[in-house]
Amino acid sequence: MAVFSLVSAVAGFVKVRYLIDKAVIDNMVFRAHYRITSAILFVCCIIVTANSLIGEPINCISDPSVPGHVVNNYCWVMVSYTIPGKSLKPIPSDTAHPGLGPDTGDRKYHSYYQWVPFMLFFQGILFYIPHWMWKQWEEGKVKNISEGIRGALVETKEERLVRTNRLVQYMYETLHLHNSYAAGYFFCEALNFVNVVGNIFFIDTFLGGAFLTYGTEVVAFSNMDQEKRRDPMIEIFPRVTKCDFHKFGPSGGVQKLDFLCVLALNILNEKIYIFLWFWFIILAIFSGIGLLYSMAIVLLPSTREAILKKRFKFGSSAEVNALIRKTQVGDFLLLHFLGQNMHLSIFREILEELSRRLHLGSSSGASPTSVPSAPSTLEMSPIYPEIEKFGKDTEI
Repeated sequence: MAVFSLVSAVAGFVKVRYLIDKAVIDNMVFRAHYRITSAILFVCCIIVTANSLIGEPINCISDPSVPGHVVNNYCWVMVSYTIPGKSLKPIPSDTAHPGLGPDTGDRKYHSYYQWVPFMLFFQGILFYIPHWMWKQWEEGKVKNISEGIRGALVETKEERLVRTNRLVQYMYETLHLHNSYAAGYFFCEALNFVNVVGNIFFIDTFLGGAFLTYGTEVVAFSNMDQEKRRDPMIEIFPRVTKCDFHKFGPSGGVQKLDFLCVLALNILNEKIYIFLWFWFIILAIFSGIGLLYSMAIVLLPSTREAILKKRFKFGSSAEVNALIRKTQVGDFLLLHFLGQNMHLSIFREILEELSRRLHLGSSSGASPTSVPSAPSTLEMSPIYPEIEKFGKDTEI
């Protein structure tokens, strides 16, 4: 029950949020990093640390002269090892377990299992950091300016008209002032891609250079000859290892005791990391595609036109082309986020009204950005009129 309650606490990362409650300020790939991946890593951390699932993480065959708990604690702290050359020996004729046999001096020490929970927790934080940075940069802009028209349709036409006009007025008066806003988003999106690729190499270093090919070797393992194949999961995460224990004998001399240790925890570790291998590869591919998509939005106005026409079903080609020519990347990104947060029909009304104002403004020779004072995101909030009224009533 304790494990279940801890895992349930992580469910907040992947819970469904309604548009009325919280604005969407990113895309699905972005959310896969800080919601799904962080939740997966935190859950894996909880599972690895929950010893009740598998019993003791390590159990060693002890000598009668040494208490069993002493050997277990010693071998857990001082790490155990396997013999690399014994991985392919037939069982049981040449060796009792894969990677075990007479000590030839060539040892492979396994100390990573002490750090697995800490690494998983640290990686979960790494995948959440870009989202946290973007939230600080974004400062709730989309939520504030879409308050009251986010989610479902507004009930009355008059109310919808008032709110959409206020939103269009804000977009018109702050036109061309959102490029730094877009730069922050694209930077965090690139940081997501760098983070997932960096984590792949980070785990590879952590596991001694065995993670990059881990997934492909596991897939190939199932197709190999039963007598000649070598299980890569057992090679990287051995289930039985050796541990040397030294103590003083009755005469005062140093005695060396050789113990076999069962690492039950590696049954979980091998499954966790094979899943993470496939998940990180898939996430890196989609993050790379998302990054190319964002580059296309920045560099190609035709991409922005296609999004307005195909995704938001807005206007004719001439209307879309005119709107794209009179807006910049930052303006488009903010409009894109607004389109994700409101009903399609309301968003099309906003685009039509904004296009009309831009057309009238250009015909009169006035620049939209020359308006002396643009409303802040606080002023776009529905509670602002009450705040302003309260301030006037309290003036001396």
